[in-house]
Amino acid sequence: MVRDAVETHFAEAVGALTPGPSRDPDLPVRPGTGLTGTRCRELFAVQLGSRLLDVAARVMRERDEGFYTIGSSGHEGNAAVAAALRVDDPALLHYRSGAFYLTRSAQAGRLAEEGLRDVLLGIAASAEEPIAGGRHKVFGHPRLAVIPQTSTIASHLPRAVGVGFAIERARMLGLPSPWPGDAVAVCSFGDASMNHASALTGLNTAAYGRFRGLQIPVLFVCEDNGLGISVKTPPEWIAQARHPLLEYFQADGCDLAETYDAALRAVEHVRANRAPAFLHLRTVRLMGHAGSDVEVGYRTRREIAADLDRDPLVRTARLLVEAGLAEPDELLARYEAERDHVLKLASECAAAAPASRRRRRWMAPLAPRRPEAVAAEAVRSAPAEARERAFATPPEQEGRLTVAQAVNRALADAMALDSGVLVFGEDVARKGGVYGVTRGLLRRFGAERVFDMLLDEQAILGLALGAGVSGLLPVPEIQYLAYLHNALDQIRGEASTMQFFSQGAYRNPLVVRVASYAYQKGFGGHFHNDNSIAALRDIPGMIVASPARPDDAAAMLRTCLAAARADGSVCVFLEPIALYHTRDLFEEGDGGWLAPYTPPARWAETHVPVGRARSYGDGRDLTIVTYGNGLRMSLRAAVRLTAEDLGCRVLDLRWLSPLPVDDLMRAAELTGRVLIADETRHSGGVSESVIAALVDNGFRGPISRVTSQDSFVPLGPAADTVLLSESDIERAARKLLA
Repeated sequence: MVRDAVETHFAEAVGALTPGPSRDPDLPVRPGTGLTGTRCRELFAVQLGSRLLDVAARVMRERDEGFYTIGSSGHEGNAAVAAALRVDDPALLHYRSGAFYLTRSAQAGRLAEEGLRDVLLGIAASAEEPIAGGRHKVFGHPRLAVIPQTSTIASHLPRAVGVGFAIERARMLGLPSPWPGDAVAVCSFGDASMNHASALTGLNTAAYGRFRGLQIPVLFVCEDNGLGISVKTPPEWIAQARHPLLEYFQADGCDLAETYDAALRAVEHVRANRAPAFLHLRTVRLMGHAGSDVEVGYRTRREIAADLDRDPLVRTARLLVEAGLAEPDELLARYEAERDHVLKLASECAAAAPASRRRRRWMAPLAPRRPEAVAAEAVRSAPAEARERAFATPPEQEGRLTVAQAVNRALADAMALDSGVLVFGEDVARKGGVYGVTRGLLRRFGAERVFDMLLDEQAILGLALGAGVSGLLPVPEIQYLAYLHNALDQIRGEASTMQFFSQGAYRNPLVVRVASYAYQKGFGGHFHNDNSIAALRDIPGMIVASPARPDDAAAMLRTCLAAARADGSVCVFLEPIALYHTRDLFEEGDGGWLAPYTPPARWAETHVPVGRARSYGDGRDLTIVTYGNGLRMSLRAAVRLTAEDLGCRVLDLRWLSPLPVDDLMRAAELTGRVLIADETRHSGGVSESVIAALVDNGFRGPISRVTSQDSFVPLGPAADTVLLSESDIERAARKLLA
């Protein structure tokens, strides 16, 4: 077996070492290095523990007691990276970071067995595992400043840049932070991941920020073993592909002393200069990619043997033996004793609290909903003097506002209340947004809190995620709905999983504002007139808000911000572009789509809880269920139908996830007939879930729906051929009422 070959090689190679003359353990383990003999012995113990965790994982899998076999063998040099950092430097780790994690655990004063147990409980998917509670095997612990990551494709690099940014931004704003003001964020990843778009985003964003004079203390650590599962990384590719504007450090990651020295230099550079850097460690991968991997199917035996000859555990043993700090027999005996101990500990962990069979237990951290806490948070307003500084004229005295104006005023109110609220995105600062929604915020709140980002949605969301996990409240803007799909994994794989995989120990409160939907006049095409939100509604635990009217827009934005603060919620706030500046409802000049801004004294009575719909009319013949642009069209159609004694009521869902099921059922039962007017597509649109909710909850009356077509939105007047129209709604309503 592969593990037997690695273990046998260790025993043979260490047994053949020749001891050198005895040396003072407080001196460098070899000339020219900063690694002392004492430190080398400590790190060897950690490296040994990490190696034996991999052995235990394979044994546990054979016994059907373990469920994760991707190991850290060959990467144990990352123990030296942890040793070069402080225990309070936030770390976002590669899945081969076992030695780093054990070193960080020891730095925190924990017993060696505690770190080993953490990892073994994760392998066993035990409910007692301290970070994810058995949901997944991750490296993470709030006491160790290790932020759990499940990514295998470097999607955590943009967030790491955000953490580095937030360290400095919180210090600049005088705000509390979970990280010290001189902290360094460290992010490790593999060589294959270096080629992924999210890795390139992270590196480029850090370099761009540095180029613009920003302080972003983040250390990227590429652990280059030359393989992405079975695909080889070309030699020297990482050295050539790393960003030229990032300070570059490199070392043989199999040589503990060399790695330690390079890591110290890299960390000192980042900490002293508050500037990003790239540490390239050349490592090997032992025991294959995972337990099921058969390396001989894609590697020659000579290549496998060459990696064994570079085994970092053997090479650290050689450092100790040749420095006269250990005898070969002593190290071999230690290996066997520690092996027995780790396997015994593995059996205990496998027998510990098994994975719960209760669905509620697994889902609990996904979406902690505390409506009372959110309501209390949503009605908080800034002191009068802070609002006076934020507004030349209080918005409640401005008269009736458009949707765009209402969002603008609600953002300003939020920023006046909480100096940790940051607004950023493409064109949001000096220009004030493509549609003017953020106009004036830069002047009122300054460039530290309102700023433009580079044109990369992954960078925007990654910065937000790093800021959120660092105690700030980011409100990033995505310029168009279609652009969100460029970076959806930052929402799905990074933002929405954080509480789930940390049992709430870490969270990234977030409100993503998105200019959304279709029906723009004079400007469009499928990238600026997109109507697909199916991918958003599929993400567990996320809140998707879809206001249509100005008063709802302001109140619902306050609710989303409150949910982010109180519950750590991830919210996507869909703002209908076509309604941003709409003023009229029925006739030109009627002002029917305007609404006054609610003064803070009335926020409690006008609070819109998550999952609460809004009803219009009192008809008893038909309920039209809709949202977004569909609301205006449905209200206009309902007035014409009502004029013909066809009694209609209109229900604005307002929240697309979670759906307002109680309000939906109440409105449906009042009329016994339901028409769903859905501006998204026929396939994968919102109407499918509305029908499912009605049927699942026992509604037996007639249900019909009218939607946009299964098409991208063409340019110009041709858009009308595929989009839901007012006449479509009216025609479908008459048919259902016939």
